[in-house]
Amino acid sequence: MKLSGTDVDFIIIGENVHTTRVLLKRGKRFLADGDREGVTYNTVDGEPKLLTIPEDAKRGQDYEEGRIKHVKIAVQGAMKGEGAGAEDGMAYIRQLVHNQELAGAAFLDVNVDEISIKLEDQKAAMAWLVKTVQSMTDLPVSVDSSNIEVIEVGLEACDKDRAAPMLNSASLERIDALDLAVRHNARVVVTAAGESGMPDSDGPRVENASRMVDLAMEKGIPAGDLYVDPLIFPISVDGAFGQHSLDAIRAIREKYGPEIHITGGMSNVSFGIPARKIINDVFLILAVEAGADSGIVDPVQSRPDEVFKVDRASASYQLAEDVLMGRDKHCKAYIKAWRKKMLEPLAPAA
Repeated sequence: MKLSGTDVDFIIIGENVHTTRVLLKRGKRFLADGDREGVTYNTVDGEPKLLTIPEDAKRGQDYEEGRIKHVKIAVQGAMKGEGAGAEDGMAYIRQLVHNQELAGAAFLDVNVDEISIKLEDQKAAMAWLVKTVQSMTDLPVSVDSSNIEVIEVGLEACDKDRAAPMLNSASLERIDALDLAVRHNARVVVTAAGESGMPDSDGPRVENASRMVDLAMEKGIPAGDLYVDPLIFPISVDGAFGQHSLDAIRAIREKYGPEIHITGGMSNVSFGIPARKIINDVFLILAVEAGADSGIVDPVQSRPDEVFKVDRASASYQLAEDVLMGRDKHCKAYIKAWRKKMLEPLAPAA
């Protein structure tokens, strides 16, 4: 999609078809209806529905601590193939896919890592989910997992007559993922992770990412099929993390020019901070201005084309930018404003 006021064609890798996704019991979408507890949603036809939380999901630590793994519940229910849970699970997945497509996603990132601790269960779920998502949309999938075997199963499940899928992700700790991408003619996210750990500043990010880009090109993967993830870490952990990622984006863009894509899990930056949407939206603006032209984002929650219309002179924008640029140490001013209910949602400029 074209971003307002820019010449950037931004590529959205929609992140919502993930079994890691969580909703809070204290949130607006949790509903206790008699003996049933569930997550409210609207089907693609606009019908209000309730995704019922099964009893086995209520016995887990996540639920006890107030977190609902709603996508996991939907996938597990739908995979049963029959019964009310299967019907509701399929409808739930369908609306996730539909809403991201309407919001401008170019790829749908699918991940089943938390469906089970058993590798064979993960493989079966990935094959099922890729085929199911492909039956609901023409958008290509981005196959995402911490296990390369699960990614391979997902790529094998892709319809070869459709647009090329994406592999998320390859890094120095699993270079063989590049060969997998070549075999399946897949676009690939390459990350700045090191061979045995994460980078601690912008320099190692650029060095690691450059090695991956060069290796990918040597294997014949075109620059236009590469999406570089400089790695975005929570600003709540270290006030320099935002600047590290932005500096790495600038350096990678300068080194490889306009053909290569630069992406990343944009919402990672706000973990542990209240009013996350404000932080996420401001970071997206800063990342694009640094050279990013893609993002692994939730386009339903924050549409990138709308984000670029916000009033940058607002107090909320300035507070968030101070956090991200390391000017607000330990996010003190931002959190103080939030506690005093002074943080307003970002609004379009007048």
